[in-house]
Amino acid sequence: MDIGNFLASYWWLLILVFILFSSFFTINQGYIGVITFFGKYQRIVRPGLRMKIPVLEVLYKKISIQNRSVELEFQAVTQDQANVYFKSMLLYAVQNADEETIKRVAFKFITDRDLMQALIRTIEGNIRSFVATKKQAEVLGLRREIVQYVKVEIDHTLEEWGYHLQDLQINDITFDKMILDSMSKVVASNNLKAAAENEGQALLITKTKAAEADGNSIKISAEAEKEAARLRGQGVALFRKEVAAGMTEAAEQMKQANLDTNVILFSMWTEAIKNFAEYGKGNVIFLDGSPDGMEVTMKQIQALMVKQAGVKEAEKGR
Repeated sequence: MDIGNFLASYWWLLILVFILFSSFFTINQGYIGVITFFGKYQRIVRPGLRMKIPVLEVLYKKISIQNRSVELEFQAVTQDQANVYFKSMLLYAVQNADEETIKRVAFKFITDRDLMQALIRTIEGNIRSFVATKKQAEVLGLRREIVQYVKVEIDHTLEEWGYHLQDLQINDITFDKMILDSMSKVVASNNLKAAAENEGQALLITKTKAAEADGNSIKISAEAEKEAARLRGQGVALFRKEVAAGMTEAAEQMKQANLDTNVILFSMWTEAIKNFAEYGKGNVIFLDGSPDGMEVTMKQIQALMVKQAGVKEAEKGR
């Protein structure tokens, strides 16, 4: 039997095999199939090998329940008429895998392109309406507020379409070059002002601390000088006292030995001159070396010794 005779005799068998194989189909993981019966919604099918009624039932669409992302670039105008340019990333997905949600997703829009266009325009419109109430100086610091505002405004609309906005990230916010230059100048002038104020405060603190240090130094120096003067006075007084006592004792010893006091006075005079010459450090001391001058000096020393002897006798009498 040739092929032609076989096909003529068993054509019905070939049709049956074709119908049988067309009854089976597969749904990939991450998708849900929508079945229609003569163009009317019939049911949904989950991932795996599935079966439908040949000819009568049709696999209308496969709905992806995976996350989708899209990048947006658009322009908005602030309250003070400044152009703002946004670059953002939108992340969305089918709200859930329930039958009613899948029905809305399958039949709300003709194609995914129509859905995408409506979604983008809705988000852009919400951001523009928010930015229109703010000034240019406020927009840069309102990324989080813009995202929260859009999510609140758009979630209800997306729910009616069967979708959910998972995330909206505003990656970049820019202005016209002229506005950016003016903003940079404002920031630079504010930084210079802050730096000048900080420098003035630092200089004031430095001068205040220096004045306090100088005052403390002067106070400490005055106290030290006062103490040194007191000690010098005590040393001079003690020196004078010891000199007087020594001279008095020497005079008494010479008196007891029946010696002429002029001898010791002359010895003291020569020792003093020797000491001046040996330990002097360039100071000039004028001494009267004439006989009359020496006589006057001796009389002065004798008078001092007599006076000291009288004081000492008076102290013993007490």
